[in-house]
Amino acid sequence: MNTPIWDFVRKYSARAPLRLHMPGHKGVSVTGAESLDITEIAGADSLFDAAGIIAESEANASRLFGAHTFYSTEGSSLAIRAMIHLACLHARESGKKPLIAAAPNAHKTFLSAAALLDLEPLWLEGAGETYLSCPVTVEMLQNLFAKHPNVTAVYVTSPDYLGNLIDLAPLAEICHANGALLLCDNAHGAYLKFLSPSLHPMDQGVDLCCDSAHKTLPVLTGGAYLHLNRNLPKSLVDQAKSALSLFASTSPSYLILQSLDLANSSCAEAFPSDLRKTVSRMEDLKETLRRQGFSLVGQEPLKITLAPKAYGYPGTEVENFLRAGEIECEFADPDFVVMMFSPLTAPEACKAVEERLKNLPRQSPVSENPPPCLPHEGILSPRAAMLAPSEEVCVEEAAGRILASPSVGCPPAVPLLVCGQRIVPEDLPRFRYYGVDRVRVVKDA
Repeated sequence: MNTPIWDFVRKYSARAPLRLHMPGHKGVSVTGAESLDITEIAGADSLFDAAGIIAESEANASRLFGAHTFYSTEGSSLAIRAMIHLACLHARESGKKPLIAAAPNAHKTFLSAAALLDLEPLWLEGAGETYLSCPVTVEMLQNLFAKHPNVTAVYVTSPDYLGNLIDLAPLAEICHANGALLLCDNAHGAYLKFLSPSLHPMDQGVDLCCDSAHKTLPVLTGGAYLHLNRNLPKSLVDQAKSALSLFASTSPSYLILQSLDLANSSCAEAFPSDLRKTVSRMEDLKETLRRQGFSLVGQEPLKITLAPKAYGYPGTEVENFLRAGEIECEFADPDFVVMMFSPLTAPEACKAVEERLKNLPRQSPVSENPPPCLPHEGILSPRAAMLAPSEEVCVEEAAGRILASPSVGCPPAVPLLVCGQRIVPEDLPRFRYYGVDRVRVVKDA
């Protein structure tokens, strides 16, 4: 598969012209990447008005994924906002008022999209044992449409941060039978397309989804995709670029674009074979860890999520133990440790993890469980809460106040509580359990 963006930039750099255009480094090496870092010069095309090399590269990606695929150099965050905007446009073009039902483990970008678009989500009932997971089922959607037949789209996250996968095909059927779209945050699952068989949302009937290419493919941080199903109306597909540009910087990174371009070639050639070998090693490692006595959660092939309390440790202690052995994890909290692998992970990495964890002595189980998440009263819409005057207060002073913005870092960027909801006394132990000391609340009038 050809690589038009990469080829153009390499040729331009080799010519060594006098650069009287942005960026200000003028191609002079400081980090080593400057000679390949350009802007929308003649022949370089324009990301949100693509008609040349970027359009050609996106067409390559579209063929790979079997969808209408568009690039983002601002991660899945940009793609999520565009996806929500397109779902709202689709509803209005169908003569309906947009109403999106969302699983409560949505990334905080979903909330910022709702605020920007003045959308009040309808939250699905039935959260999992942790705020990071929500196992959306056929029964949940059947109940949803029975109670709310005016829902125009359903938004789910699969894989979630812990590696849990949702069976999306039957959910898509229910959504379509009720005249609704199915949207999927697939930020952690771009590589699922290259499994055999594919587990990618676009192959399970999902209408729109985002992939963070940089999370699992050989792509620079910030590289992502917005996918639209080929069955969607042409009028909606034609608005995808404008939906992205509505929320995006006008200075997209050509370094990231080059890495997305090169990833097309990699994914069309060596990547699937390398992926199969990596998945095989991962299966062996997971089985070894289970025999050792560790509990694992999630079905995602390239992710290992330990639930180490049964082994005698909170997740954060296991993270520190691995770090002391020069193994840096993706994420840890009191309940879980998440490790992400890819085909570019060295084959000996699995053995390194196995050997390090063999040296962790088993202890009596940790009995502390996370405080439960209770139903909450929604006082303000996400837009009203996020745009209201606010102040930061200690968690101990937050009961009775309205949350103004999600108090959660990235990773995992999944809010413990939705902005606009009233904080109740039972929330305070949850905040403390997950290390949240201060929250931003709406100022009292």
